[in-house]
Amino acid sequence: MQRLKVTFLNPPFLKKFSRSQRSPAVTKSGTLYYPMWLAYAAAVLDKEGYEVDFIDAPADGHDLDYVIDRVRDFSPGLIVVDTSTPSIYNDTMICEKLKSSQPEAFTLLVGTHVSALPEDSLKLSKSVDAIAIGEYDYTIRDIAGALADNKGIDSVRGICYRDNNQPIRTPARPQIEDLDELPFVSRIYRRFLKAGNYFNPNALYPMVTITASRGCPYQCIFCVYPQTMMGHKMRMRSVSNVVDEIEYIVKSFPEVKAIFFEDDTFTAVKERCVAIAEEIIKRGITVSWTANARADLDYDTMKIMKESGCRCLCVGFESGSQELLNNIKKGVNIDKMKQFMENARRAGILIHGCFMVGHPGETKETMNQTLELAKTLNPDTVQFYPIMVYPGTEAYDWYKERGLITTVEFSKWLTPSGLHNTVVKTEALTSEELVAFCDHARREFYLRPGYMIYKTKQMLMNPAEMKRNLKSAKTFVKYLLKGSDIKES
Repeated sequence: MQRLKVTFLNPPFLKKFSRSQRSPAVTKSGTLYYPMWLAYAAAVLDKEGYEVDFIDAPADGHDLDYVIDRVRDFSPGLIVVDTSTPSIYNDTMICEKLKSSQPEAFTLLVGTHVSALPEDSLKLSKSVDAIAIGEYDYTIRDIAGALADNKGIDSVRGICYRDNNQPIRTPARPQIEDLDELPFVSRIYRRFLKAGNYFNPNALYPMVTITASRGCPYQCIFCVYPQTMMGHKMRMRSVSNVVDEIEYIVKSFPEVKAIFFEDDTFTAVKERCVAIAEEIIKRGITVSWTANARADLDYDTMKIMKESGCRCLCVGFESGSQELLNNIKKGVNIDKMKQFMENARRAGILIHGCFMVGHPGETKETMNQTLELAKTLNPDTVQFYPIMVYPGTEAYDWYKERGLITTVEFSKWLTPSGLHNTVVKTEALTSEELVAFCDHARREFYLRPGYMIYKTKQMLMNPAEMKRNLKSAKTFVKYLLKGSDIKES
């Protein structure tokens, strides 16, 4: 096999554009996700002996000229370009610029958007040679192998490519069953990325993001990764493999204060949560960690998680209306949510609560029920957003079929400044009404005297919390006070 160089690119777009999060945008809180899935694929190619380069342009502030120069100097045979719905036109334009500079390089698009719309995405630019559909770690490995051996890619599963100017889709690629086969994604972070560039207000800063599983067994209609890339079958790394990587991070990233588990639902299997927590304790590892969770954890599970370093859980409560929760297939009831919050407070775990409006059946009354539930639950922090729908999800199809998506231009999924734009309305509410309510709800929640006193005490008692809160507040407060620039499309 000839030696092949591979560039992995999170392409330039808006500064601090968080492409790999579930709703890609520039965020009010300054959140910026690691390009985790792209880095996992890079780790696989690195393990296979390919020479790799990895560029995260939005995080490092690199412009297109810098990227073109770096790619030219590296001279890869394969360029893997990450994408998202709101940046897709930009991303294909980047491919055109790279192709002009490196005409012999094979350009491959990856991500949720192109997985959902492979043929449409391929048609956006002749500079795009192929699309990887779904989970793409081994797809890239197989394409690289074919290119290195001067073979065609038609036998590679899980792609859409062009033949005689027509898009051809190959058979679907089976998902990876043994996740322990995959190298640690954190090794790629260590080589190419700066931990200080990445921020999630729900974790101590700076932090490293990894995943202990892939896929989600739940059926929420809006969640993009299970529906476009990772599937609903939950595949789990072994407990020892997960904790081995935690140990590696603690030893190799002395500047890092926390680990964020970006699994769709880290807590889906409670016995596994306990096993991971017990193994962390057994090895004597001291590290703060945060994870995505459902509002159904019992106290005993949270207690052992807390003892192992769990500081915060991110939870999608979504709505204060049980009818709407049923409509979005959330599978949790409001009484469970209240019990969950009691368990969390008793265990000493902070909760970041996510609330959305604009669900099927939403009215002004149900939105007010959501705000009242948020106040009743009273998590440490909250977010209120109109629902964001993306191609490949059941939610996108539902709104599109009813004419409730207000634009066909994917770039309009963002405002001019790069924030989330509301591209849906409901049968009872306009996009502007959804946005106005979220601005109102944030102020109602955060500007309560009792909440501000609580936050002040929290920061005074814990310097690490002060650093996290102040970094988040740096950008968030201006939006809280003036409202959003989200508008109706």
